[in-house]
Amino acid sequence: MNTSQIQHLINMANQIASNNNYNKSDEETAEVVINHLQKFWARPMKTQILQYAKNDGAQLSNAAKLAVLQLS
Repeated sequence: MNTSQIQHLINMANQIASNNNYNKSDEETAEVVINHLQKFWARPMKTQILQYAKNDGAQLSNAAKLAVLQLS
């Protein structure tokens, strides 16, 4: 996995979560994020971010990590 690719995916997932967390809990935000990932991310992108979340995930926000882990 290319480091710059995974960093880009992490940034995108965190940005989606950040843009959708107004007055929402992490769990509610995660629902919005997972919906977005399922609709708009290609399977290889989801596979890479899921692998990262399972192995480390430290750079993902709480809501983004919750969403990504639901992809499995």
